[in-house]
Amino acid sequence: MVALLVILDGASEPLRPGEPTSLELAATPTLDRLAREGVVASLATVPAGLPAGSESAIPALLGWTPPAPVDRGLLEAAARGIELAPGERAWRVDVLDGAGARAEPEAVARAARALAASAPRHRIHPLTGHRLLLAGPPPLPDLCASGGPYDPRKHTARLWAWPEGVLPPRVLDARTVVVGAAGAAIGAARLLGAATVVPAGATGDVDTDLGAKADAALTAIADGAVRVVVHVGGPDEAAHRRDRAAKVAAIERADRELLAPLADAVARAGGSLRVCPDHGCDPQTGLHDGAPVPCLDWRAGGGAAGGARLTERAAVAEMVAA
Repeated sequence: MVALLVILDGASEPLRPGEPTSLELAATPTLDRLAREGVVASLATVPAGLPAGSESAIPALLGWTPPAPVDRGLLEAAARGIELAPGERAWRVDVLDGAGARAEPEAVARAARALAASAPRHRIHPLTGHRLLLAGPPPLPDLCASGGPYDPRKHTARLWAWPEGVLPPRVLDARTVVVGAAGAAIGAARLLGAATVVPAGATGDVDTDLGAKADAALTAIADGAVRVVVHVGGPDEAAHRRDRAAKVAAIERADRELLAPLADAVARAGGSLRVCPDHGCDPQTGLHDGAPVPCLDWRAGGGAAGGARLTERAAVAEMVAA
């Protein structure tokens, strides 16, 4: 029997009186059916004392609870197969505008050129959007500020480098298959020892090819994987851009193009399915939220158990599970 986990990155968000959340606004017939037959509860995904982010929450969902902030630069390097020589480091660098928001592509390109000129011993790898990966020997170039995950409420540095952190240990093996775009989920999976699949067209954003992710997951199930994990980054990226409509649309696409075929496959295999965000992301502020997230657990043949949707308001009434 296969256990399938679908991570809707950043899909949760803070509850505000009288305001529906993106999960409440989204039309999700597949999730609604699974919720009627399964259990919806609140799940604590961000380890206590750590900042809310995929680098902390995804390893916890995969089976390893980080004791300290995880090294985001090493996750990004692992996700893209970027080799580091002995003594080298990798830093995830966010390029920001003067107001502390995510920089536009032209500004990111200029920042990359400036960084390359100021740090000739380092290699610059474009990631996605406003992100760069800097690889090379310590120390961090003077052009970059650091000190913790970037928070626009506190900083306006133009180049913000995520600090060094702990490295996930190899606690998984190829019986776990993780499907996603090159990013934190794939990087964490590779460092933890899982098998990974990055389908063509997987972007980690709202334009990702969910059909290709579904096909990769179906292949892993057919090949006998014990555990299959599919990461969907679109809801988080839309929320960071403060675009609630795009976040709702990303959730609806995942329900229609990914969860519908995968739920049928899990049912045929007699397996189990879990759907949950890794953390919240507030489309009003564009910031992550570390509160417990709504989590749906469903098992083939389990029968009708409840009537709640996969929403923050429905989950908060249930017991919080660590």
